[in-house]
Amino acid sequence: MGVQNTSVRPRTESRNSWKNHPPRRPHGRSALGGVIHDNVRHTTRFTVIGNHLCQHDGMSLVAIGVAVHIQSLPAGSPVDIKTLAARFPEGAVRIANALRELELYGYLRRIRERGEDGRIVTRTISCNHPGRTGGPEDPEPGTEAGRGPEPEVKRPARRAADPPRRALPAVPQPVYPTPDLLLTAVDVLAGLRRADPRLYVSATDAEHLAPGVAAWLERELTPDAVRRVLTFDLPAEPLRRPAALLAHRLNAGLPPLPPFRAPDEPPAVRHPLQNCDTCDHAYRAPEPGTCGACTSAG
Repeated sequence: MGVQNTSVRPRTESRNSWKNHPPRRPHGRSALGGVIHDNVRHTTRFTVIGNHLCQHDGMSLVAIGVAVHIQSLPAGSPVDIKTLAARFPEGAVRIANALRELELYGYLRRIRERGEDGRIVTRTISCNHPGRTGGPEDPEPGTEAGRGPEPEVKRPARRAADPPRRALPAVPQPVYPTPDLLLTAVDVLAGLRRADPRLYVSATDAEHLAPGVAAWLERELTPDAVRRVLTFDLPAEPLRRPAALLAHRLNAGLPPLPPFRAPDEPPAVRHPLQNCDTCDHAYRAPEPGTCGACTSAG
């Protein structure tokens, strides 16, 4: 039997195998607390998304998700608020706010043009890399011949967190929060600053207040009537929290529901508000279509 020579250096193993180089743990914390990627390489049905979008530190997660969904769609797909609200559970208000965020940061452009028939149409342009333009034959940014990937732009350090804001008072909730009803409510809130510049509300405040305005619209009030109630007899001093004042008025002045036909009769089914496909006026019906006046007129 031979005797093993312990002075001989062991054979050097190949450096090509990943098993010889286990991943290092980050210093100062356990690797069990972080994400572990179980990735496979896509060969079909995939979309290239830049980290400048996925890790954007200025947009909400809803806006990032909407941008990823739009970039994954084929050209010509509808991406209006109604279509996205019917596809996702976030609702028309959040999706409308997300589209505004994408426009603010350059990931979306909406252009109004006049078609050949004279009608005004809205074209939506999705930008996968704001500030750059390219065509179908252009290479991906940072992969041109003779060039490596461009260095990532360092963002300025974020400011210290501001003190938390006081929560707004609760507002009434509609019975049928349809997308059209909530969009009308957001339009009412956005138009208040025309009556009084102090009644400017942010997108976050509008998302909180819109259900309260929708509850008023369900009680058969017109948008102009709701706007007059919210802007009537405002205090002369500066408004420190206009959104809180509006929430208080939505609660304190909520009108009653229309009376039933008889005291002993069970409540009638109140269908949601629909927009007439012909005259665009609001009417109640179980499904979208045309109002009674347009139906009788043919």
